[in-house]
Amino acid sequence: MLKLVGIALVCATPLAAESLIATRVIRAQTVLSAADVTLVDAAIAGALAEPGAAIGQEARVTLYPGRAIRPADIGPPALLERNQIVTLVYTAGGLGITTEGRALDRAGLGETVRVMNLSSRTIVAGRVAPDGAIHVGSNP
Repeated sequence: MLKLVGIALVCATPLAAESLIATRVIRAQTVLSAADVTLVDAAIAGALAEPGAAIGQEARVTLYPGRAIRPADIGPPALLERNQIVTLVYTAGGLGITTEGRALDRAGLGETVRVMNLSSRTIVAGRVAPDGAIHVGSNP
């Protein structure tokens, strides 16, 4: 004889998944606001699921209405423009060297950018600091 001790009820309703989409055409290099994005009840592969992840970020590519916004489509707003004259900073221990360089790409806070040292014409890479300076060398 089989005796039931307890019954577990499993709900078969699927969990709702949300994806972030653009509400209008957003050109590349535009900083996204809350009015530019909305959540839809759909699980779109690779799409962002939180508006906070996109608001305040810059579009890296043109975003079209109704299409998903993916992490690679956005990034931090650019602090530097291509060909802009920037300060290169090298620090090691107690030594600090600064010089001028020319940015070879657009870049935002914390991103790596290629810069041509104007004194030596050497191309170096460094990270963008909050003040727009480029930190190169062993302590970027």
